[in-house]
Amino acid sequence: MYFPISGVHVDPVYLVAVGFVIGVLGGFFGVGGSFLTAPALFAAGLPMNYVVGTDLAHIVGKSVVAARTHRALGNIDLKLAIIMVIGTIAGSETGVQAIEALKKGAHVEQVVGIVSIIVFTGIAFFCFWEGWMALQLKERQVRNGRPAADRKQDLTAIESFSRSIQRLKISPMVSLPHSGIEAISFWAILLVSFVGGIFSGFLGGGAGYIRMPSMVYLLGIPTHIAVGTDLFEIIISASYGTIRHAMNGNVDIVIALVMQTGAALGARIGANLTQYFSGPRIRLVFAPLPLLGAVVIAQKLLSSHHP
Repeated sequence: MYFPISGVHVDPVYLVAVGFVIGVLGGFFGVGGSFLTAPALFAAGLPMNYVVGTDLAHIVGKSVVAARTHRALGNIDLKLAIIMVIGTIAGSETGVQAIEALKKGAHVEQVVGIVSIIVFTGIAFFCFWEGWMALQLKERQVRNGRPAADRKQDLTAIESFSRSIQRLKISPMVSLPHSGIEAISFWAILLVSFVGGIFSGFLGGGAGYIRMPSMVYLLGIPTHIAVGTDLFEIIISASYGTIRHAMNGNVDIVIALVMQTGAALGARIGANLTQYFSGPRIRLVFAPLPLLGAVVIAQKLLSSHHP
């Protein structure tokens, strides 16, 4: 099928399949999935500028569907999401400006690629280690017959760290009753979202692979709420990016809509699946995804040096 906006021929079945897979992953993990979508679109022949813009447009539609399901499940903290939007947009602009500054040099792709590999690999191994340790702790508690009320008092090292951040009394303090947090510094939330926004503007996509783990490990947000809240926040931040790219003619809206037919179903399935997995298990299963993104980027960098 020919898509006149981007000027490429792509099998629509391929686009629907990609949308479905990314939709399932996004609904389950609360991420945009750009580390998989972008390589898939690039492999289909889309120019890189259309890859970035079209991927953002697709993320918006998929996240709307997944967020509605998570909202029904009670997994969205609206107050937290609104605060995070502020930091994400500011960070995204910072990331974009960093890319523009790097364009003055000759190695922008290498710099962005190496940073991506380091970040993705670090997140993957950390999530796997922490998820495994938390799961083992809970299983030991159950085997030892500890009452549920007592087990809730046990904290992993990561949970203890998030509690220490919550104890920082840097005004203004905000309460997040939906997430079970009595008081946390407004600036802590803003910093986490700002860093996520930088990665979004610098590396592309919604940067849920940064925000979701950061909400869990740094802010102490329950995993299911972190997933749903990140998807809601992505709707706003990705819409902003989509409009910016559309103004520059970098969005093939027809391709995005074709992908959305598969993503809508996949996102609903993924969001509903979170009901059947505990927080540590979700984090454990999430771990290979950033690592896969690092492998894809490494392969692309190596192939560019060896035509």
